[in-house]
Amino acid sequence: MDRIQFNRCVEQYADRLFRFAFSSLRNREQAEDVVQESFARVWEKRKTVDFEKAKSYLFTTAHHAMVDEVRHRQRFASMEEPLSDDAKTVQNPYPDVNDILHRALAALPETQRNALLLRDYEGYSYQEIGDITGMSEAQVKVNIFRARNTLKNKLKSIDNLIDIAP
Repeated sequence: MDRIQFNRCVEQYADRLFRFAFSSLRNREQAEDVVQESFARVWEKRKTVDFEKAKSYLFTTAHHAMVDEVRHRQRFASMEEPLSDDAKTVQNPYPDVNDILHRALAALPETQRNALLLRDYEGYSYQEIGDITGMSEAQVKVNIFRARNTLKNKLKSIDNLIDIAP
């Protein structure tokens, strides 16, 4: 891959890669870091990465970076002290539907969430999702099916929506 092809990759995939990372991590700075890291790795491997396979390489790299970020976050979450009652902020008792949907997505297991986001948000085929995540096509289908069922069950009644709200 040469510099022109790399720049074309940035133009074509940066926004999609950011949406994928942000949908999973729900943190703008971390999502930007994942995108930057993914493109840095492609640039480092530009002699071995074909331009035709750059999209798959980028999303695979982003997927692995997000997994690392989630593990890092979980490892250090227990070390942080909880906020005192005075430091807690008052939240809106009626969150909007978008917030509720993102909370429901965040509650999904990571493999289900990523497979669902790649399929429904980014439009990848089952085979492409399998290449990105390292799952078989059958595993991808099962994870998407389970994720959709979980979301449907969580979002189908007002009682469940209230349970998801903060």
